[in-house]
Amino acid sequence: MITNNILTETDARKVIAQLGMYSVVEYEKDISVGPASAQTAYFMGKMGCRKRQVLATLNNQGIILQAGAMQIISGNVDMNTNVKGAGDLFKKMVGGKVTGESGIKPRYFGSGQVLLEPTYKYILLEDLSKWGGAMTIEDGLFLACDDTVDLKVTSRANFSSAALGGEGLFNSTLIGNGIAVLESPVPSHELLVFDLNNDVLKIDGNMAIAWSHSLQFTVERSSRSLVGSAASGEGLVNVYRGTGRVLVAPVS
Repeated sequence: MITNNILTETDARKVIAQLGMYSVVEYEKDISVGPASAQTAYFMGKMGCRKRQVLATLNNQGIILQAGAMQIISGNVDMNTNVKGAGDLFKKMVGGKVTGESGIKPRYFGSGQVLLEPTYKYILLEDLSKWGGAMTIEDGLFLACDDTVDLKVTSRANFSSAALGGEGLFNSTLIGNGIAVLESPVPSHELLVFDLNNDVLKIDGNMAIAWSHSLQFTVERSSRSLVGSAASGEGLVNVYRGTGRVLVAPVS
């Protein structure tokens, strides 16, 4: 049996979030610094630029991680590549190429704890049940998820949304029941959350970092006419239409 003090709060670290098997530890003070970097570390902490780590506590459960994200494993936890055969390997490699992320993501399963590498990014714990069972995310956000969640590559519904919306041709979509762990460029309290009920959301720019897969995403003129769009100074806007949720990082 192994015990540890990872979740024991000290003057240097606090547990700032917990959901499902996941806990997020934030290092409020980086005191492992020398005289040359102490001032920088002090002001980084004051501005919220702090290291954070995710701890997954498994009880006969499994998680899927971004490749290279694991730091420490304790307990009876095994790992496999989560590849079901040659066809699945090819599919994952192609998916990794088009999204810019690692196509092959390791799966850890058993009973014990998995501590992820520290990051300066902000951690979001998202329950997919609040997203209608499927959410599409921007490239680079995925960190981990329950192994009951399937990570797939989805393409745009039409070419205009990719070519004009600044979002790319493909994105990663998380489908299933469970928790997704994301690395956000901004903290959760700076994110704007829009819940649409058969309605429309228009955004000037690619500020949406995640949205329900049920939403239709297109790029449209801000006005019905070309003259009106030019006069308004807005031009093209990203449009999310239907029923679902959108996370927007307005200050990113």
